[in-house]
Amino acid sequence: MDEILSRFEQIFGWVPQWLVGLGLVVGAIIIALFVHGIAARIVRRAIGQRWPAVTLLLQRIAGPARLALCLVAVALVLPLAPLNDVLREQLRHFFIVAVIALIGWITVRAVDMGAARYLQRFRLDTDENFLARKHVTQVRVFKRVIDTLVVIIAISTALMTFESVKQYGVSLFASAGAAGLIVGLAARPLLSNLIAGVQIAITQPIRIEDAVIIENEWGWIEDIASTYVVVRLWDWRRMVVPLSYFIERPFQNWTRDTQSLIGAIAFHVDYCTDVSRIRQRLEEAARESKLWDGAVVNLQVIESTPRSIELRALVSARSAPQSWDLRCEIREKLLAFIREEMPEAFPRERAMISPPLAGPGALFERPDAASGPIAARAQN
Repeated sequence: MDEILSRFEQIFGWVPQWLVGLGLVVGAIIIALFVHGIAARIVRRAIGQRWPAVTLLLQRIAGPARLALCLVAVALVLPLAPLNDVLREQLRHFFIVAVIALIGWITVRAVDMGAARYLQRFRLDTDENFLARKHVTQVRVFKRVIDTLVVIIAISTALMTFESVKQYGVSLFASAGAAGLIVGLAARPLLSNLIAGVQIAITQPIRIEDAVIIENEWGWIEDIASTYVVVRLWDWRRMVVPLSYFIERPFQNWTRDTQSLIGAIAFHVDYCTDVSRIRQRLEEAARESKLWDGAVVNLQVIESTPRSIELRALVSARSAPQSWDLRCEIREKLLAFIREEMPEAFPRERAMISPPLAGPGALFERPDAASGPIAARAQN
């Protein structure tokens, strides 16, 4: 090694030593990246078509592999670099921080790959997918909570390697006064959402692709992150809701235990309506529809007002979207039937018109005392 250092001094004697050392470090990093690129290309060409799973694995670990090769190259070159003690210590500290980041990165990638491997056995593109949605929700929530904790631990560990930050952290935890209270209050929303995420993963009030109604908006649970939930609304909008919302406030979950739903169609008709005919037409319309699951079809008189009666038709479907489409289809068919076959069923206003009285004493006159136009018509 002494001979190598003496040769470097003879060749690059006119260049500052710190610049030569940095050049060696940068050159080692470039060579490591070049070697990684060549090796990855060779591996993809050799086993890419035979083992696609291995190719996918190499793609997911490409980032940590590059960083690991760069750290190995720097570790090999750093003793040969003619650097002063200050710059060498700074590079050594940077190397330690990079190693901590590499460990955290590898941990996150390992958790992601393990979760993806576990979820390969479940499919969400089937009708009865409750078990799949349960496991997908639990794995996604736990994975993101673990990722968040790993990132926090890695950043905290890296910051603790700096002496100034370490002293500040020790004094902050030792004081346990106003500063600690402020930090606790500031971190309360984050911690409450993380705890709510763990509760949701365990108790399962919502799952991925559940149909829910939140704030009078209907949609599906699209994603459950570590602190929030993304709801895909029926008109393609996205509603972002904190995780704590689903623990603290009520909401509707239409697919909690089963995807089948009963849809209700309400409309008003006249008192003289033959309800049995409408009930018969409802059953025929349900049997004609491909959206009806064959479980529930019924018609009931649920309300009466001075002007009309209210009917409610119940029909069941296999899922929430099909229930909505079935309700619209049945409503259209029943209205067409009433318009074409039973126009007398439309609600109408009624009024009774009485003839005016002849005078104040008209109610007390004898029938034989009639006079005026009525009497003249009687005589004629």
